[in-house]
Amino acid sequence: MKIIGLTGGIGSGKSTVAGFLAELGAVVLDADKIGHEILETDAEVRQEIVDNFGKQVLDHKGRIDRKKLADIVFKDRESLIKLNLITHPPIYRRMQGILDSYQRQGIEVTVIDAPLLIEAGWSTRVDETWVTVAPKEVIIERLVKKGMTKEDIESRMRLQIMPHDRMKAAKLAVDTDMPLEDLKKAIADLWARTTVDTNRR
Repeated sequence: MKIIGLTGGIGSGKSTVAGFLAELGAVVLDADKIGHEILETDAEVRQEIVDNFGKQVLDHKGRIDRKKLADIVFKDRESLIKLNLITHPPIYRRMQGILDSYQRQGIEVTVIDAPLLIEAGWSTRVDETWVTVAPKEVIIERLVKKGMTKEDIESRMRLQIMPHDRMKAAKLAVDTDMPLEDLKKAIADLWARTTVDTNRR
């Protein structure tokens, strides 16, 4: 089974590209979704987060409030590192279990959609890495339209690795600064080439 790692910074269009790949028939494994499930279901992870960040990150039902947690970790690099050290190992273990299942099912290509693919060290465990990119002003415009403030956007971008560092780890960069129909066609072309390469093995 070929594994493609899809990554990119906030607002770079990664989720849009993942959506197009899913429409084309790709099996997309969403690392963020798995992370959310772990926060909701893994009592050990929940307790470790409370031990490190306090009960202030809980909602009125005693569950992890992702917004409260994000308000803390996206304003402080050390807090973000601490959270990643807690959550990345269980996320990877669950992803690996799913990938093993896909392998047994005979799935030929899986796309791992993971914003922190490189930072977590997972890029060395995929066959190739695709990174989505866009100009900073375009990213800010996209995120403002989604309701984020420029202050929050700048804060999150400062905590990310630099775009050129992502590029170093990537086989190809997908520039998403184009009309959606053009981007959809570009992704379809990339996917067609990927499936042809896989079938030649």
